Amino acid sequence: MRQSGYAGANRYYLPMSKTAWSEKASELLRVGPDFRLEDVDPASTPGIDSGKRSGVALRLKNKKSLRTLQGKLFADSTVGGERSVLLVLQGMDSSGKGGVITHALAGMSASGVMVHGFKAPSAEEKKHGFLWRVRKRLPEPGMVSVFDRSHYEDVLAARVRNLAPPETIERRYNQINTFERYATESQTTIVKVMLHVSEKEQKRRLISRLHRRSKLWKYNPSDVDDRELWRQLHDAYQIAIARTSTDHAPWYVVPADHKWYARLAVQQIIIEKLEAMQLKWPSPDYDLTTERKRVASA
Repeated sequence: MRQSGYAGANRYYLPMSKTAWSEKASELLRVGPDFRLEDVDPASTPGIDSGKRSGVALRLKNKKSLRTLQGKLFADSTVGGERSVLLVLQGMDSSGKGGVITHALAGMSASGVMVHGFKAPSAEEKKHGFLWRVRKRLPEPGMVSVFDRSHYEDVLAARVRNLAPPETIERRYNQINTFERYATESQTTIVKVMLHVSEKEQKRRLISRLHRRSKLWKYNPSDVDDRELWRQLHDAYQIAIARTSTDHAPWYVVPADHKWYARLAVQQIIIEKLEAMQLKWPSPDYDLTTERKRVASA
């Protein structure tokens, strides 16, 4: 695929033939019944046949639509609406989760977005079931919540690092499905995204971190140790995705070797999910003409 450079410092534009998705991203990237992770090319850009410059321009163009849709979601909650969105981001180290949060959700009001990362459980959290701390972070009506890593660490890292007995991990898949069904029945739309980066690209990004002072803080020596578990993590993702991609909470696997594509794809999926809600701006519960006159004369 042709890769274009930037048109200039912080300037992007759409060429004469505007970039557009060949089909809905939420359908194109959704995991099907015969899904195999190894069949997904991390360097591919499904649904987009143009390069970086056009892809970035499209993402920037979509910011206004995303903000309007989020505004309708929040406004709906003020009149009793119960809809909300949960974005679950998973991926290998350096797969671009932080960049997706920063760029794909750009345009949304910060007051309507909550981001939470699940680290190793605290002593208090260990006293409860593994979903106890997750349940408390589900989005309130009108909100968009993002899990930067999530409850899936309890079947991914736990499986690879033998942090729980195999029979416990097996039970967790069903527990996750039940938990997510409960959340969707409570009007939360769940978008589960795996950012699929290649081993070669991950290495390039780790090397880059070590050569840029502004990114040294992102590097962790354990990242190299994790590369030794690449195959095991790959297999753990395959099992988790196959066991927990359901009609009410499907998985989307997004090729992530090209950051611009991953950010655009996640943004598009969120837009499509919000559009499907068919939300409208609430009608005022006061006489509009009267209030306009009152404000004008105040």
